[in-house]
Amino acid sequence: MRRIARAPWELLKRAFGWLVLFELRNKVLLAPSALGLRRFETAEVRRLAAAADSLPTALVATVIATHRRPDELRAAVRSALDQTVRDQVVVVVDDGAGLPELPEEPRLFAVSLSRNTGVAGVVRNVGIRLSRSRYVAFLDDDNRWEPDHLERALAALRAPGGPDGVYTALRRLLPDGTERDVLSVPFDRRRAARESFLDTNAFVARRTRALHFSRLRRTPEVLPREDWELVHRYSRRHTVRHVPHATVRYLVNPGSYYTTWSG
Repeated sequence: MRRIARAPWELLKRAFGWLVLFELRNKVLLAPSALGLRRFETAEVRRLAAAADSLPTALVATVIATHRRPDELRAAVRSALDQTVRDQVVVVVDDGAGLPELPEEPRLFAVSLSRNTGVAGVVRNVGIRLSRSRYVAFLDDDNRWEPDHLERALAALRAPGGPDGVYTALRRLLPDGTERDVLSVPFDRRRAARESFLDTNAFVARRTRALHFSRLRRTPEVLPREDWELVHRYSRRHTVRHVPHATVRYLVNPGSYYTTWSG
């Protein structure tokens, strides 16, 4: 009887992919909280924009979401500012804890939300909406980029017939600094419906209306993560490709909502 009862679910998983089905469930169950967070996000963008002399503008806007990791944040900011691509602005958005001291750098724009949300998508969306750029990249406060990360991504994006979004390979590191592995999987949207094999720390994309994160309140138990949701939705109408070169040093951090990848 149990096997018979599970048969429709198994058929749906085969047809659509379990990640797609789980995300549909998330949107049904968590939608009420997202409405209030969307209003808060818009109010914060207006407040912070009004307080700024001007909004940051460059070829690439790198959005760094942060919360109570001052030393890690400074290292992440440094790795972003040290990119070989200089036409870039680094937008740091603190999730209501207060900003630590950061370097005096004209390409750095840092703001703090008026209260903690605990929703990474909202924090990142504020950074996207406060910046003006052709391309947007993402970096978490406990990860690092190699100096050529943006250069390699932009070379693929700006090539004749290039895609709308690219993601590079991840060099995954354990907390003691040792290398776990390198995650490098070519993009396949059908495969992505069943496996989570990329992360927005490696994602650089052309700015369009589709480039925004889910505002659902995702606890660590809620799958899939907002990174998967963004790229899966973005790839619906935009071309996404993989650059098989490890340009991201990704910390597999037990204290973070990190993704358990397959692939």
